[in-house]
Parts: sequence; C-alpha cells; structure tokens
Amino acid sequence: MKTIYVVEDHDAIRDGVVRYLEISGYHALGLATLAEERKAVETEKPDLIIQDVMLPDGDGFLFIKELKRRNVDIPVIFMTARSEESDRILGFELGADDYISKPFSPKELVLRVAALFRRLDHAGSRDDGGQMAFTDTVNELVIDFTQHRLTINGDEKTLTAAEWRIVTYLAENEGRLVSRSLILEKCFDYSFDSYERVVDTHIKNIRAKLRPGEWIETVRGYGYRFCTRKESAN
Repeated sequence: MKTIYVVEDHDAIRDGVVRYLEISGYHALGLATLAEERKAVETEKPDLIIQDVMLPDGDGFLFIKELKRRNVDIPVIFMTARSEESDRILGFELGADDYISKPFSPKELVLRVAALFRRLDHAGSRDDGGQMAFTDTVNELVIDFTQHRLTINGDEKTLTAAEWRIVTYLAENEGRLVSRSLILEKCFDYSFDSYERVVDTHIKNIRAKLRPGEWIETVRGYGYRFCTRKESAN
C-alpha cells in the first residue's frame, strides 16, 4: 500500500483529501504544519507528498527545495491556491511531479495520484536487463534501468522522478526530434499548451545535472533531440 503525506493547514481540505485517498486504497497521513511534516519525513519516507504551499510556519516551496538539496527524492504534488503560471513553473523547477490548483475535485486529485504512480511504476519496471550507453566522443553517459541509475564518466547523477522519465524517454528516442507536447503526453499525461514551459524548465535542470557534455539539443519552436552516439545497448 502506497503511503501519502497530505500537508495542508485547512482542516476540512486536509481531512477530505485524506479520506478520499484512503477510500481509493492508499495509506494517507494528514499533517498541518511543516514542523509535523519534517518530523514525519525523518521517521518514514512516504511514496508521495501532497504539499500545500502557504502554511502557518513556512513556505512549502522552500521545504521541498530543502529536501531536494539533501537529495531526499520524494515525488511531490503541490496543492495550492496560487495558480499563476509563475508559481506552477517554480513548483516544477523545484522538482515537483504535478501541481493542482484550489479549488479542485478530490476525484481529480486521486486520478492525478494514480497517474503519477503509474508513471513511476513504468519507469522502474523495465526488465530487459536494461542498460544504455552513449558517448559524445569525450564523455560517456550510462543509463542503468535495472539499478535506476544514470552516470556520466562513472559519476552518478541524482535525478528527480520527472527528470528520469524525460531523460530515458529522450534517450530511447535518440536522434529523433521530440516535441514538447509529446514529452508532456508520454512523461506527464499532460497535453495542454499552458504546460509546455514545464518541459523547458525540466530540460534546463537536466542539462545542469548532466554536465560535462551536451546531450540534449534544442530545436527552436518544436522541441528537443537526444544527440549522442550510442555505444551499446543491453
């Protein structure tokens, strides 16, 4: 059973989300403050955090940023009344896997949770012995699906769940031009134009992590291409 932390200071919203998740077969724990969340994460790492942003003792964005800085990689869905595009982009820059704006339907949230877990399970279920290696003639990038690891010149890179999905999807389509909308559809279950900047944000973060080497080419006005020379595939 998947464990989900629901961090929300509004009692009715928090209790309603927890109840709906439990009805849907998840183990959900409601938390009202960042202090409670911090203690809970240190005690047991959940499978997902549904994170409100504006809490009485701090900013949910900053808390998740702190977790990512400590390499505590927990999938996150931000749940907030702040619906401006800049806030959505900030959430995804911090490594969020999804973002839902209040008010929302509990059914919609549960559907997003289920879709997120399907993506995560698919990303970890490749059982073909799974290793792909690429080179740019100087640097070597290796994706190990069995160990869920990505290394460059032997140095392991820490990717969020969303970044892993994008990199592996591009690598599996190496040399092909892939549109932003297709990345959204295949990696996030999204097909809305307003979310295409989310792809750009993730690509920027991925590029920073995958140095040295330039592994992803931008095709202006269209999308991206994973451009390397494949060394081997198991």
